[in-house]
Amino acid sequence: MHFDFADLRLFARIAEEESLSKGARKAFLSPAAASARLKAFEDQLGTRLFYRESRGLALTPAGERLLRHARVIEQQFEHVRSEFAEFSKDSVGHLRIFANTTAVTEFMPEVLARFLAQRTAVTVDLQERLTRDIIRGVLDGSADLGIISGPVNSDGLEVVHFSTDKLVLATPLGHPLTRIGQLRFLDTLEYEHVSLHEGSTLYAFLTDVVQEQRKRFSVRIQLRSFEAMCRMIETGVGIGVLPLSAALRHRHTMKLSILELRDPWAIRERAVIARELEGLPGCARALIDELIDVAEAAGGCPEDSRILDQFSPVSA
Repeated sequence: MHFDFADLRLFARIAEEESLSKGARKAFLSPAAASARLKAFEDQLGTRLFYRESRGLALTPAGERLLRHARVIEQQFEHVRSEFAEFSKDSVGHLRIFANTTAVTEFMPEVLARFLAQRTAVTVDLQERLTRDIIRGVLDGSADLGIISGPVNSDGLEVVHFSTDKLVLATPLGHPLTRIGQLRFLDTLEYEHVSLHEGSTLYAFLTDVVQEQRKRFSVRIQLRSFEAMCRMIETGVGIGVLPLSAALRHRHTMKLSILELRDPWAIRERAVIARELEGLPGCARALIDELIDVAEAAGGCPEDSRILDQFSPVSA
């Protein structure tokens, strides 16, 4: 069987847009030309790739399988192109990164600002995803890199650990929990919580912990940022679990107590995941090096537990 890469790319654009005309536009073809090429492609493969519906196109099971292969092939093609563009190892290319909430909001903006300032021809698409979607995206080729916290099943993945993530509890000043010496997450469930939005990695993780313990997680309000969480906590709306880095930063301007959680899962290893490190474009490997350099400059853990003063909250 032989088919052109252009046919595969056209198929992928149509699948992504769920529209022949929009997919054709993305592939720089007229709808008529795209329709003819798609039909010839289906004939060559001997199977239908799309169901034609009133609202557009939907993938058949064969189409879904082909799309997974198409994404991997396109990704490898982009890797080859970026590797040899201007014979540069790391100064040209495009990266798609799936990352958890903490990475997107806490440290990747700083890392990427420094990284991109040195590489004006590199572009990045950073997307916040749940851990399971990050792993799936890297495995199926939807993302070049994934950034996660916690254990990961490394089957089919290469994992590079670069720092440690510590989750803590933030409360208003004088909260009853500040008098507990060995605080566990389950000790907090009798109180109302302030949480990140439902689609965030942290909310999904804590919800799973509560469900495993067959407990009730009482969330009074959900917000889009750690700063908004801390403002609500400061005013007594509730308590909340967040990364130590965020809690310490906002404690400088808000009246908060930061309490250490003794649960083993509160300390989680951060890692970059990829399908194959050697197959990544130079800019992706350079970004991994940048992440490691930033972590080492911070002593291996930006949220070093030695700076956590559990019983000495700072007032604004």
